[in-house]
Amino acid sequence: MNVLLGIAGSDESDDALRETVDRAVEAGDDLTAAILEGADHDRSADDLESQAREMIDDAGLDATIRRVSGDPGSELVEIAEREGFDRLVIGGGQRSPMGKIQLGSITEFVLLNAQVSVTLVR
Repeated sequence: MNVLLGIAGSDESDDALRETVDRAVEAGDDLTAAILEGADHDRSADDLESQAREMIDDAGLDATIRRVSGDPGSELVEIAEREGFDRLVIGGGQRSPMGKIQLGSITEFVLLNAQVSVTLVR
C-alpha cells in the first residue's frame, strides 16, 4: 500500500508517525511523510523532519520525507490524489469535556475532502 502521512507538529501527529511507521514495517507499505510547513505548530519544520527521519531510520524503513507548503489540508488532499496514494494518514481529534470529538481545521478538511481512504490517529 502506498501511504501518505501528514505531520503537523502536534502530539497527535507524533502518535500518527509512530503508528504509521510501525504499520509500514509490518505490512511492507511504501511510506511518504509530508512535513506540513503551513501548519500552526510550535516546532520548526527542521525539528519535525529530524524526528521523522530518526524514527524511520530506527525502524529500518526506506521512506520518503518531503516538505509541503501552502494550505496544509488542501495540499495533502491534492498530493494524495495526484500521486495515486492508497491511503492518507493524519493525527488529530481531541475529546471535549462533554466527550465529543473536536477536530482541527486541517484534519476536518482532509476528512471531508479526500477521495482516498483516510486514517485518523487519535
